[in-house]
Amino acid sequence: MYARIGNLSEGGIFLRTSTPLERGSRAMLRFGTLGVEAVARVVWSRMEGQGGPPGMGLAFENIDDVVREAIRRLIEEDTSPAKLQAAN
Repeated sequence: MYARIGNLSEGGIFLRTSTPLERGSRAMLRFGTLGVEAVARVVWSRMEGQGGPPGMGLAFENIDDVVREAIRRLIEEDTSPAKLQAAN
């Protein structure tokens, strides 16, 4: 499945997709230019017309320090001053 990242934190991720998985489903996620891989569990999902963009919220499960640090770098990269200026 392909989905766009709507939000990313050290604890989980919101994926924008018109075909969200059911709550409780587990998925292997691969994202970022570094090819970060993490197992996550769907904690909520939302279809089109349910009060926000369609998609699902996933919580990372048992990620190690290497993956956690890669996620931190992706977050910092996305919120860097250069990135924010480019968005304006």
